[in-house]
Amino acid sequence: MAMAARLLRRTPRATEVSSQFLSASHGLIHRAAYTSGRIVDVGQPTPQSHPELLADGEITPGITNEEYISRRKKLLEVLPEKSLAIIASADQQMMTDVVPYPFRQNGDYLYITGCTQPGGVAVLSEETGLCMFMPDTNKEDVVWQGQTAGVEAALEFFKADKAFPLSQMQKILSEMIERSKGVYHNVKTSSSSYKNLDAFHRASLNNKVKDLTYYTDELRWIKSKSEIKLMRESASIVSQSLLQTMLLSRTHREESQLAAKIEYECKMRGAQRMAFHPVVGGGANASVIHYSRNDRKIKTGDLLLMDVGCEYHGYLSDLTRTWPPCGRFSPAQEELYSLILDTNKECIKL
Repeated sequence: MAMAARLLRRTPRATEVSSQFLSASHGLIHRAAYTSGRIVDVGQPTPQSHPELLADGEITPGITNEEYISRRKKLLEVLPEKSLAIIASADQQMMTDVVPYPFRQNGDYLYITGCTQPGGVAVLSEETGLCMFMPDTNKEDVVWQGQTAGVEAALEFFKADKAFPLSQMQKILSEMIERSKGVYHNVKTSSSSYKNLDAFHRASLNNKVKDLTYYTDELRWIKSKSEIKLMRESASIVSQSLLQTMLLSRTHREESQLAAKIEYECKMRGAQRMAFHPVVGGGANASVIHYSRNDRKIKTGDLLLMDVGCEYHGYLSDLTRTWPPCGRFSPAQEELYSLILDTNKECIKL
C-alpha cells in the first residue's frame, strides 16, 4: 500500500483518487508498470508500451489526446444548456461461462474517450467535463484478464477531468442527474449500470431523458484528417487482401476457404478484425443479401460474390466484388456485369 501511495503522489491529478479506491484497487496499482512516472500498461496500447503503433500524445493509433478533447468540446457545444451525456462502454459478451468473445468497443464511447476496454461509463457535462467511472479491479481479475484501466489511468492517460470507481457511480451519478436539466444517452446501446438508478427513472418519468445519437452521429459524419487516413488504410488493407483471395479462388473453390483467406490477409496487414462476417456467395448464394453460411463449394462456371470489410483501429471498410473463379466470364455473365458496372459509374457521377 505504501508503494502504491508513493506512485500516486508522483502526479498532481492523482490527488483526485480517493483513499477508499486506493485500498480497493491495491492489486491493480501495485502491478502497474511505470516509466518516468507515467503509466505504461493501461490494458490497451500506449506510446510507451507500443511505440510501433502510437506516437507520443496519441490515445489510440492515429488519434491524439487533443483530438479527443476537441470531440468532447464539440459535443458539449451542441447539447442544450445544463445537459448531461451518459455513454456506456459495450458489454463483454461471453462465449462460455468463463471465456469471453473478443471485445469490440461501443463506437460513441470510443469516439469520446479513446478507451477500448469494457465496463466503463463516461459522463460529459459543462459542470464536470469528462467524468469516467471505471470498473473495480482485483488481483484475480488481473491474473485472468491481464492489466485493465482504472481510475488513475482514466485521469492520467485518457485525460478525464474526474474519475471514480464504478462502485461509487450510484451516489455520484445520481446527484449529477438530479442537477441536470436533460439527460442524453444512446437508447439502443444503453446500459443497466445507470438505467437502473432511481434518479434515471425519475428523469425518464419527467421526460428529461433524450437520445444522444442525434448529436453524436452528426459529429461523427464529419471526419478529421487523422480519421480519413485511418479509413483509407482500412480500405487499402481489404483491397489488397481481396486481390490475394481472388487469386486463390482459381484453385480453392470452397466458400469457407475463401472466407478464411480474406480474414487471414486482412489481419496479416494490420487489421484487428473483420468489419462484419464476410459474405462469400457462389452462384445463387450471391443473391442472398446477407448470406453468411459460406458452406458451399463453388461450381465451375459460377460467379463468386464477396462482400467484405475490415476494422483498422476503430475504422471500417466495406467493399463488394464479383468475378468468375475460373478466370473468364461467359457471354451472359459479361453482359450482366457490364450493365451493373456502367450503372455504378453513372451513380458515382451524380
